[in-house]
Amino acid sequence: MSDRTAPPASATPAHRLPVRTLLAASVGNAIEWYDWTVYATFSIFFATQIFPSGDPALALINTLATYALAFFFRPLGGWLLGRFADLRGRRTAMLLTIVLMAGGSFIIGILPTFEMVGWLAPVLLLLARIGQGMSLGGEVSNASAYLAEIAPPARRGRYSSFFYISTGSAVLVASLLGALLTAVMSREDLAAYGWRIPFIIGGVLGLVGLWLRRAMPETDQFEENKVKAQALRHPLLMTLREHPKAVGQLIAFTLLSTLCYYTFFSALTPFAVSARGADPGQVFTALSIATALFVALQYPMGVLSDRFGRKPQLLVWSAATAVLIVPLSGLIGPGLWNMLVVFCVGLGLYTAMTSIAPAVMSELFPTELRGLGIGAWYNLTVATFGGTAPLVIQALSGAGLAHVFFWYVAGGAVLAFLVILTLPETRGQVLR
Repeated sequence: MSDRTAPPASATPAHRLPVRTLLAASVGNAIEWYDWTVYATFSIFFATQIFPSGDPALALINTLATYALAFFFRPLGGWLLGRFADLRGRRTAMLLTIVLMAGGSFIIGILPTFEMVGWLAPVLLLLARIGQGMSLGGEVSNASAYLAEIAPPARRGRYSSFFYISTGSAVLVASLLGALLTAVMSREDLAAYGWRIPFIIGGVLGLVGLWLRRAMPETDQFEENKVKAQALRHPLLMTLREHPKAVGQLIAFTLLSTLCYYTFFSALTPFAVSARGADPGQVFTALSIATALFVALQYPMGVLSDRFGRKPQLLVWSAATAVLIVPLSGLIGPGLWNMLVVFCVGLGLYTAMTSIAPAVMSELFPTELRGLGIGAWYNLTVATFGGTAPLVIQALSGAGLAHVFFWYVAGGAVLAFLVILTLPETRGQVLR
């Protein structure tokens, strides 16, 4: 990594954030995560509509298994769409990913039930989720690279924070929608047709995102390095051969980031309701409040990383998660305040990572390998540890071993802490 650094922020002229461009870059990620969150949180309502209703527990496991299986197409999407972005441009790839995601959301929203078409219903659900999995695999890496590449070196943390400002806002919308629908509709109506509403909304939001992205400029870094990217042979192997340490570091902190995300934003909602007897409305309310806190902390954390560095934030996040995740798990259950503490502490700590994730990942690889390097290895890790999280916690809960899952997360936090110790400090450095 280059040792050239940007001038201190105090010595540079006043900088104006390109908010419109940042929002356009981030909107696809917001829509992507809205759809994935909606699937996880509403799975308890539509499982028996898409799968045989005779055994509700088995139907839910099959629904979560479909959720997990779609994750294993994320590395394929990250590889193909990441390489596509390195060759054809970040903007073009980001237009493609949002079309795939919106189409998948519309399909799920109008799916026929198992009672109507039999096993064709889960097959169609799986195909829609595969398309969304590939889309998300490309979106995360390409949006991360785009935000990092358009940012001044001294402000990369600030620019990166918009990635999860958008994500958190989308998840907040999904949570508020869940709270609203559970408040105004009966469980029977939610299972019959109410679960379709958020997916249709997701498809419409995808069309809005496509319109916003139409005028996004391409990054200068891509334009300057596209010929070099086109000349590469076997680029995926090159990431391992020439950047093995970066690949290992990316996998380690992505492992913990993924477990944190899917624990708090996806797995805990059905787990708290079905295994610990929590009220669905209270769970959605607590998650909504904590998500608002999550969004509010992104930009301040990005500013802190530009001033004090990326590494201290990552070390605090991983160490605190290792120490606190198991005690927090004991609070999961009935009661708004219990769930509020669990979500606010967990997601508050998580902002130390999410606010700078695009910057940290992009600083690991050179421009001609950035889309592919992030896309392939980030998504392989997410598929392995994130896609299985709701299924694992549900299975362990059914076996009376729910506490094991939280020790599993704590172990991931210890591993991430040790690897983060090996990261160089990249605050203010010029991207390679």
